[in-house]
Amino acid sequence: MDRRFYPFGLAAVAVVIAAPVAAQDAALQGVIADQLQAFVARDATRAFDHASPMIQGMFATPEMFAGMVAEGYPMVWDNAQVRFGGVEPRGATKVQTVYITDAAGRFHALQYEMIQIEGDWKINGVELLEAPTPSV
Repeated sequence: MDRRFYPFGLAAVAVVIAAPVAAQDAALQGVIADQLQAFVARDATRAFDHASPMIQGMFATPEMFAGMVAEGYPMVWDNAQVRFGGVEPRGATKVQTVYITDAAGRFHALQYEMIQIEGDWKINGVELLEAPTPSV
């Protein structure tokens, strides 16, 4: 075997493996982005649709869910700017880091636990992190 071509073979395998992973990451980021847009639009039903069955069971109605978010996660409810950080697999879930600037200009870091149910990504929980100072 000519070893000069071996690195190219590895690169091709990496591209083939990375493409589905990048598509999955884009899909789960799309779910988070749409829910954040729904909160700004005050569309509780659309936001609730992105929650996992576990979360929907905890809050029962879109209105109760929206009330919890407005009170417990005001930076999510009134988000002004959103950036996505890294994605980490954790067992059957993925954890997406999200950086949010709220309506008052404050910076927040959150981790969204995402679960895939019947091919669709759902938000299974959100944790507020200690926010790093944003770089300029």
